[in-house]
Amino acid sequence: MKHVAVLMGGWSAEREVSLRSGKACADALDRLGQYRVSRLDVDRNVAGSLRNLKPDVALNLLHGRPGEDGTLQGVLEVLGIPYSHSGVLASALAMQKDIAKVVLKSAQVPVPGGVIATRKEAAARHLIPPPYVVKPVAEGSSVGVYMVRDDYKHPPQELTRADWPYGEHVLIEPYIAGKELTCAVMGDRALGVIEIVPTVRFYDYEAKYAPGGSKHLLPAPIAPDVYREAQRLALVAHRALGCRGVTRSDFRYDDSMDGTKGLFCLEVNTQPGMTEVSLVPELAAHAGIKFDELVRWMVEDASLDR
Repeated sequence: MKHVAVLMGGWSAEREVSLRSGKACADALDRLGQYRVSRLDVDRNVAGSLRNLKPDVALNLLHGRPGEDGTLQGVLEVLGIPYSHSGVLASALAMQKDIAKVVLKSAQVPVPGGVIATRKEAAARHLIPPPYVVKPVAEGSSVGVYMVRDDYKHPPQELTRADWPYGEHVLIEPYIAGKELTCAVMGDRALGVIEIVPTVRFYDYEAKYAPGGSKHLLPAPIAPDVYREAQRLALVAHRALGCRGVTRSDFRYDDSMDGTKGLFCLEVNTQPGMTEVSLVPELAAHAGIKFDELVRWMVEDASLDR
């Protein structure tokens, strides 16, 4: 019986979401009855814990650092433990939003403009005309993200907090009006496209993970050519960054523009959420793949040298 270590938790800002993702997937593996399952709340002694567990496979359900930025992937490579999702380079690339944008743009994937600045520079004055979005360079789940409306006289002063935990540099991007779309890739296949309609201010951490925080429209009510283009771009982005396993690409779509011109890729998530309200399980179900089967696929897809 294959021994699967389900890695969850960690110490990033997304710890609680990771614990929920890990529990959901470990429960699925228990239901399947084909695996020996160990649940590991990852701490800084993760290498020692894995040496003691000696799993055949690691199912990586961490979000943010160190599970999404290539660090944990490197540990697993050194230990020789096959693992799920993307490898060292793809994980590091996708997590670093500014560098990922350069790679995506070179692959003809439309991305928003913007600038990189220190958080103090971004707090001192408007570096681009409002409305715009300020986000940490290397965080996920919309943590540390601020929407600056066109009637704001000053940038968000929260950026100057002494206890700011999201790094010294931020990415400032023009706000793209329109629809929030997302598309998952599973292996070499693009799944469907969801439109996300927040019931709060915008699609922030609360909207993503609080019950009722957003509505998911699947299939997204957009023109067929835009739907197909979002799927195509998600697959191109996945491949351009060298991703493996399951990813999810997030888009903004300005539907006031002709055809597919208003479609912009915001980021590729190499460790998308697997909670009870997460998007990838919903997209898989729409494609006829039940949650337990999705989890089984991720385990069987695991490898080294990803």
